[in-house]
Amino acid sequence: MKFLDLAKVSIRSGAGGGGAISFRREKYIEFGGPDGGDGGAGGDVIVEAVDGLNTLIDFRYQQHFFAKNGQHGMGKQRTGADGDDIVLRVPVGTELLEEDEESVIADLTEVGERVVLARGGNGGWGNLRYKSSTNQAPRRANPGQPGVERTIWLRLKLIADAGLLGLPNAGKSTFLAATSNARPKIADYPFTTLHPNLGVVGVDDAEFVMADIPGLIAGASEGRGIGDRFLGHVERCSVLLHLVDGTSEDVAADYRTIIDELEAYGGILATRPRVTALNKIDALDDEERQAARDALEEVAGPVMLMSGVSREGLTDVLRAVRSEISEDRLRQRKDDEGDEPWHP
Repeated sequence: MKFLDLAKVSIRSGAGGGGAISFRREKYIEFGGPDGGDGGAGGDVIVEAVDGLNTLIDFRYQQHFFAKNGQHGMGKQRTGADGDDIVLRVPVGTELLEEDEESVIADLTEVGERVVLARGGNGGWGNLRYKSSTNQAPRRANPGQPGVERTIWLRLKLIADAGLLGLPNAGKSTFLAATSNARPKIADYPFTTLHPNLGVVGVDDAEFVMADIPGLIAGASEGRGIGDRFLGHVERCSVLLHLVDGTSEDVAADYRTIIDELEAYGGILATRPRVTALNKIDALDDEERQAARDALEEVAGPVMLMSGVSREGLTDVLRAVRSEISEDRLRQRKDDEGDEPWHP
């Protein structure tokens, strides 16, 4: 399935049906009088967060969503039928934005959350509503209210507990593959990851969701490389794991590049708790490890050592990440040995 995290859609609620002007005229009925019914209400446009979706790809092929109009009222005091609602089903974590892409309408973070984006118009009154002692034969009815038309943006921000940050080829995808069942693409060239990946990581007795996003480069906030538009997927994370390539010529400069881009992005990312890890230590001897660690600690504070290939130090890094995640977001890890055997 192709990944899409931003979509623009046009919506319109249904218009209300018009009221009817009608009079009862039947044989042997001396006093008929007005009997025009009301129009039906137009349908609403609703957005609902559902389980089982992780992309907005459905909105790439359909961008216009129109609810049904209400039917007009009829004689014999018959009210027109209401128009059907239309429901846009989106993944959990979708933000609804105004056309300016800045004003947030709603943020759907739980399964089943629903937001009415455009309400249908009310149906018009028929002439029966206007009957009075002084107006026995009203010839007046109201038209239905028009529907609401607007353009909105859907922006998906993945729901994850921890996020991976780093330059291209820092080893983020290798780390995710080594610690979870996720199978991201891994290669020896930059920008192997072109869209975010999620993996469920287990350590000790707990599990949490980790997000791997495409690597940042200097100037990503200005649109260089893939840019910083994928940073939104780690905004909801409790902690960020910053991986630095230990084989780089200047690990301190690599670290500073990512931090500068986080600060340029703004928001709360720059203040999120971070765990810094020096990756790819399997390619370094003891002296090189210590030199790279000392250089990185001068600008980043405490640094952990790890290797996604040899799995050295992985458990310690995962425990450090887990300690920054609140208990209510953690899930208990299932013990396969304690599962009961399957019965038909």
